[in-house]
Amino acid sequence: MGRLTDVLVRQAQPQDKVQCLWDGGGLYLEITPTGAKGWRFKYSYRGRERRMSLGPYPVVSLREARKRRDEMRALLARGQDPLTVRKAQQANQTPFQQIAREWFEKQQGRWAAGHAQVVWRRLERDILPWLGERPIAAIESPELLAVLRKVEQRGAIETAHRELGICAQIWRYALATGRATRDITYDLQGALTPVRQRHFPAVTDPQRLGAILRLIWAYPGGPVVATALKLGPYLFVRPGELRQMKWSEIDWDAREWRFTLSKTHQPHVVPLANQVMDLLQELQPITGAGQYVFPSGRGGNRPMSDGAVLAALRTLGIPNDVMTGHSWRATARTLLDEVLGWRPDIIEHQLGHHVRDALGRAYNRTTFLPERHQMMQQWADYLDSLRLA
Repeated sequence: MGRLTDVLVRQAQPQDKVQCLWDGGGLYLEITPTGAKGWRFKYSYRGRERRMSLGPYPVVSLREARKRRDEMRALLARGQDPLTVRKAQQANQTPFQQIAREWFEKQQGRWAAGHAQVVWRRLERDILPWLGERPIAAIESPELLAVLRKVEQRGAIETAHRELGICAQIWRYALATGRATRDITYDLQGALTPVRQRHFPAVTDPQRLGAILRLIWAYPGGPVVATALKLGPYLFVRPGELRQMKWSEIDWDAREWRFTLSKTHQPHVVPLANQVMDLLQELQPITGAGQYVFPSGRGGNRPMSDGAVLAALRTLGIPNDVMTGHSWRATARTLLDEVLGWRPDIIEHQLGHHVRDALGRAYNRTTFLPERHQMMQQWADYLDSLRLA
């Protein structure tokens, strides 16, 4: 039976120092010299004395304080530390948007700026308005599915899948930091509308490829776009990387182009075949005074627009479902393997993909560099043989 009464608690007056009015079972009322009153619980866990707040008086009445004390004593009877349990409960009240922001800030340093913008824009547009204020531990899978269904309903099926993937990473981060108890995104596997697989078009028939190369070499436009068109099949880098090529990145003596991959932010080396060196030397007197190998036609210190090569391909009568600036990567991957017989790991490394050895270690940018020099020269010679056939 408790020792305190409602009247005693209400009429208790502050003194010159903190006073404690004990009720029983570890519960007491703490009164500060300023007159503030608060309920406290004293207990012992694994031989150590601990104290915790049970709330301020009169917000928490004597009856409610006793109820909270009994709940804490029940935890102790089950071998649990009440303070640890409370901290976990408070952590589980962390809003989804706070976890998302923490995760994003830790990840964006290893992403290209454009990719980081896309990730946050997707969260800001489609996820945070609905779930941002909700405690992440309180969100259930049907609730997340309902949010992703809104994305599907506007026809953005692939975006919905990508946003589910983003959420999965956020939930795993919340688990790792102790603010979620499980990954609810696992429940949604197979719940979204399947994505209709789309691949960049790639011409892998040698005869047809030769015809496209002849069209490209006959492009009637200016030398900047014409050179970019010709270098695309030789180098098979991502279109954005090609158009942002800088003269300072070219090592003329080593016959290499060294730059940072746009997708992974990792350093990369592209060996330059004789044909590529010739094309660059022809263009250097025209654009060599500037920063970019392919500067914008509108002036200023900017690279060529991302639509310039596509527009040139359309001008040549090559439709979008036959060839794009990105298509050369798939073409090279296929023909270097199936026709020229190069090992897939060397090809993948030249494509800038993550490649690991038998021990799981990632190769660095110079791995197989002599072989890649040989491969890139053989590839350029092969393309020329198709074009001139």
